[in-house]
Amino acid sequence: MSSLKNVFYVQAGLGVLANMFLLFFYASIIISDRPKPMDLISCQLTFIHIMMIITEGDNLLANILESLKFGNDIKCKTTFYINRVMRGLSICITCLLSVVQAVTISPSTSFLAKFKNKVKTHINYVFFCLWSFNLLFGSRLIFYVSGFTNVSETHQMKVTKSCSLVPMNYIIRGFILTVAVSRDVFLVGVMMTTGTYMVIILFRHQRQCKHLHSISHLRASPEKKATQTILLLVVFFVVMYWLDFIISVTSTLSWIYDTVVLIVQKLVMYAYPTITPLLQITSDKRIISTLKKLHSKFY
Repeated sequence: MSSLKNVFYVQAGLGVLANMFLLFFYASIIISDRPKPMDLISCQLTFIHIMMIITEGDNLLANILESLKFGNDIKCKTTFYINRVMRGLSICITCLLSVVQAVTISPSTSFLAKFKNKVKTHINYVFFCLWSFNLLFGSRLIFYVSGFTNVSETHQMKVTKSCSLVPMNYIIRGFILTVAVSRDVFLVGVMMTTGTYMVIILFRHQRQCKHLHSISHLRASPEKKATQTILLLVVFFVVMYWLDFIISVTSTLSWIYDTVVLIVQKLVMYAYPTITPLLQITSDKRIISTLKKLHSKFY
């Protein structure tokens, strides 16, 4: 048990540090230059992942609220609400990342090509809609989560050391689960569709290059590298999402949360926000160039 917790803490620490680095990097681009839609999306995704990690269970934000003498109930509602909103935004923004990249690399003759200019002008409206939906949808949790008291007396389902879900009507539970699953299945479906589309585009591009040049002279363009990175992120997200989904649904329907299961779920859930920034850092030429300059400056 303690070894699993230590692994989670190392994972969380690495995730926060990597995402903080990316957040400052993309923020500097947005402030000092004309950012691309992908920079705006990546910046939001890194912020969301930081908030996801620091609001999980009895982590950083919970400790801050406790030090400020907030009651256990307020601490629980705040951290649980923010965490679930961020989890919803994570899947939404990842889906948006996949869609925008598919539009970006689409040939001029394709159906998606006409949306290239619209992406730049409408991206902020999309952000507003996604944030508004998730903030409103997540507000239901305020009524069904509370500070943990005693499971045997209240039939609460303990989800962290100091937080639990209160019993809810089967109809309400079924409705909430149906809406959440419908949203997630739709978004995962969109990600898989755009991912397949990008694979087809890359395959066609590879075949054309083989006809025009020898394989030894083939060089991956920045767009191709970015597409491959996003494909890896989408595939990894989908796998981690379904593992987390299976654990969550099984536990919710049975109304039982085992401590070991909770730790395993955390490891699965936060593998994505930890791996994502590492993949982005190693694949973005601008970041690699910045790191090389910093290294040469200090060494």
